[in-house]
Amino acid sequence: MQKVNVTEKLNQISDYWNPRVAAELNGQQIRLVKISGEFEFHKHENEDEMFFVIAGSLRIDTENDSFELTEGEFIVVPKGVLHRPVAKEEVHLMIFVAGSGINTGNLRNDMTLDTLKRI
Repeated sequence: MQKVNVTEKLNQISDYWNPRVAAELNGQQIRLVKISGEFEFHKHENEDEMFFVIAGSLRIDTENDSFELTEGEFIVVPKGVLHRPVAKEEVHLMIFVAGSGINTGNLRNDMTLDTLKRI
């Protein structure tokens, strides 16, 4: 077991859209990331994805809706749902997702990370 200080871990991150693995449990990864701007629309065919806002305001767009999240709020995007995170300003996130999933889901592009760094 190891205690994790989320603030200290986030202070180690200086770039955007590059999630780091902070911990793992039951095949899931707890990822920390800073984002700004728009991500690509994508979906995860076999796993749900949870976005927990630590700092800032996040919008999650789907094909039919948009969800505004602020600090302390989270949303679970069910598997197979096309979605796009959007941050007008810097947002700090904790993401819970299957450890086998890549960050861009069904897409492969310049934002795809096959291997994530651990912090």
